[in-house]
Amino acid sequence: MRQKLIAFWREYFVKSEGHYEIEGAIILPEKVFKASGHLEKFCDPLVQCTKCKSMFRADKIIEEKLQQNADGLTPKELDKIIQENNLCCPKCGGAFMNAREFNLMLRTEVGSVEGNVAYLRPETAQNIFTNFKRIAHTMRAKLPFGIAQVGKVYRNEISPRQFIIRVREFTQMELEVFFAKEQLNDPPNFIEVADEELPILTRELQKKGIEKPIKRTAEKAIEEKLLPNAAMAYYLAKEKILFEEIGIKPEMIRFRHMLPKETPHYSGGNYDLEVKLSIGWTEVVGNAFRQQHDLKSHEKESNTKMGIQHTNGNVIPYVIEPSIGVGRTLYCVLESCYRETDDREWMWFQFPPTIAPYDVKVCPLMKKDGLEEKALELFEELKEEGLEATFDSSGKIGKRYARADEIGIPYCVTIDYQTLEDETITIRDRDSMEQIRVEREELVDVLILLLSGENSFTEIKKLLVEDEQQKEQQ
Repeated sequence: MRQKLIAFWREYFVKSEGHYEIEGAIILPEKVFKASGHLEKFCDPLVQCTKCKSMFRADKIIEEKLQQNADGLTPKELDKIIQENNLCCPKCGGAFMNAREFNLMLRTEVGSVEGNVAYLRPETAQNIFTNFKRIAHTMRAKLPFGIAQVGKVYRNEISPRQFIIRVREFTQMELEVFFAKEQLNDPPNFIEVADEELPILTRELQKKGIEKPIKRTAEKAIEEKLLPNAAMAYYLAKEKILFEEIGIKPEMIRFRHMLPKETPHYSGGNYDLEVKLSIGWTEVVGNAFRQQHDLKSHEKESNTKMGIQHTNGNVIPYVIEPSIGVGRTLYCVLESCYRETDDREWMWFQFPPTIAPYDVKVCPLMKKDGLEEKALELFEELKEEGLEATFDSSGKIGKRYARADEIGIPYCVTIDYQTLEDETITIRDRDSMEQIRVEREELVDVLILLLSGENSFTEIKKLLVEDEQQKEQQ
């Protein structure tokens, strides 16, 4: 599922747009993070218990105990809230020391010489910015263009928790798209998403304590200045489409305009894609209008010109950054697609084919009488046709259907005794648990139609019944 998600993102966000992709170093020199500002500002507020010495994020303690947003508050502001509300250590009930800033980067030293400081990258973006000039030159790139990267990043989280939501090592799918200033409101292909409805939680709504977003089309959101430019609107729309394709319900998605106290000083607007989970609204994608900050900072620190030739001469581009967390996205898919229903005795996942671990499971009704050999032959045939197939011949057929449902496989195909007589095969639909019989020579085409979403199982079943009736009449 993880590989399918990455492949889908790569196809939809990178290849279809003609962007480039790199794989940069995980350990980077200290100078890189001095230029980017991470050494000074990549911090979380930490509080420590005076009794058991446990450490926690001060803002999260406040959010969990008081259900109020504490992002972006200074240590003094956090201390005031903690003291006024008598918040104590959740482990032992002890009092907290004063909050302090804690840098989230993991520090190391490289080489044989002491003092050669480096850090594990906390984001993949800085690889892209430091390689920008080289890639632009090598690929003869013309604005606008993007550079993508999928890879591990590391953050020294104060208190990792909530399964895979908050961890110290995770994978990002990150894209930096570079525009000349005049291109920001005229991105390529915008017309394709202009009518896509975006649920936006504005700063004004947040100030009023309202959690329900307003809905505007991408085009209307620009007209009403809810978003800084059309380029940002374009990538928000693409993210919403991607998330719906992998099984996240539209009503579970919103784009929250980060408040001024949460937004980096260099940003022209940050919009988090949040998904409503059982633990509340959770950030899954960070969207930032980084303007020219990163390239200008690296230009200054490295004494290397970061401009690129454009129609108006040499320019430093503006940057739109959609950054997607792979683990968090998969968590959202699991929670969104989990089902408990009265029509079956087991829990199951209703994954769309886009993200399901397999397209189809092949099952012989029995292991004997040549059924298993016939099923294995079909299994190999489906794999040769490019379908993600798995094989299961262990246990009763009902148990095998249940195992397929439990990991969200959309369809099972069964070889039974009738197959040996007339070369027809049963297809079982996971969602309805209904079955149809198709000719073996038609099986691959029918499965491809079902998996593509061009025809529903009900429609295919109706067509097969009509076809059978016509044959009987003839």
